[in-house]
Amino acid sequence: MEQINYITGNEEKLRQAAGKACDRAFSDERINYLDALSKNIKNDKRSRLYPDVLTFAFFIRKANMELNAKRFRASENIYMRGRGIVFHIAPSNVAVNFAYSLVTGFITGNTNIVRLPSRDFEQVNIIADAVNKTNGEFPALSDKIFLVKYGHEKEINDYFSSICDVRVIWGGDDTINTIRESKISPRTTEITFADRYSYAVIDAEYYLSMSDKRRVATDFYNDTYLTDQNACSSPRAVIWLGSEKKVPIAREEFWRNLHDFVKEKYSFQDIQGIDKLTEFCLAANAMEGFTKIETEDNLIIRIMASKLDKRMMDYRGNSGYFYEYMTKNIMDITALSDERVQTIAYLGEKEIFEPVLSTNEKLADRIVPVGHTMDFDFIWDGYNLIDEMTRLVAIH
Repeated sequence: MEQINYITGNEEKLRQAAGKACDRAFSDERINYLDALSKNIKNDKRSRLYPDVLTFAFFIRKANMELNAKRFRASENIYMRGRGIVFHIAPSNVAVNFAYSLVTGFITGNTNIVRLPSRDFEQVNIIADAVNKTNGEFPALSDKIFLVKYGHEKEINDYFSSICDVRVIWGGDDTINTIRESKISPRTTEITFADRYSYAVIDAEYYLSMSDKRRVATDFYNDTYLTDQNACSSPRAVIWLGSEKKVPIAREEFWRNLHDFVKEKYSFQDIQGIDKLTEFCLAANAMEGFTKIETEDNLIIRIMASKLDKRMMDYRGNSGYFYEYMTKNIMDITALSDERVQTIAYLGEKEIFEPVLSTNEKLADRIVPVGHTMDFDFIWDGYNLIDEMTRLVAIH
């Protein structure tokens, strides 16, 4: 246990928290705590450099939590309470994911142990500092959040798994299989987020009609480069919908505007360019019909596909690696229909999906406008997370 670094809380507090009664979900006290946390984050000057941190702070504000309370609270004769201790295993390559998982466990009335990302993200430091500050303002809730760092010691996973009532595993198939080597009790609920992927559909004519194309570039950048495309909701492919006349013009403008924005905002390492080129070679060796688009640098790697193939997503790079496909028929996207598809981002009218939605194809868990793929919701990856992290007490 000496290998555990407690960023918030400590071992003694955690031992005392085990077995304590749980709070009601969406209690006023917890909503007020999150509102104070939101303000403490926004008051930290460092947060202004990180849109993902500010988005998180906006999500946990009091007005939004109260809206969700109305949305999820059970009926008058049923009480919704936390299950106990929630053990969250956050992904190592997405900075703010841990915070959304934490808030879900916190607002449902639970005590939370969160294994933070192994990478050193400044966003994590900002949020953790704000949690410690808010704990000082709400001492009665200071033993409900334990942010911890440790390596890959199985003994620590064993310990946290043995005392938890809910285990949440982010990070993909390999992480899930590793953590599952640590046993949980028969009544413990487990929520797993396996490997998923996402793509975008852009209506060429709609894009060309837009006046603020830099705004589109900003939104798409936030969907992709902000997390180095490591989030499962980040588009990996762009499906162009439209005529042979409109699509080439739209593609040229879209990628030029995005490149200008990336060049201005993104910190690019040489190794990222090498990794992207390697991924293309692997994909081209495994499947036919891929053409690499010539670009002035490696900030954006674009691979044109002659047809859509689910196997494309087995060779998905990051840090600006995109497959492209052009079509006049929205039904072509059914070639990507797969239980692994999480999000479809779109630019155009949502009605373009009606022909596909009327089929029985496994389309996606979410269809959202470009710029909103990272917007978290308590219904995520097909789970109602509020239900999963609470138990219902019925009074007859």
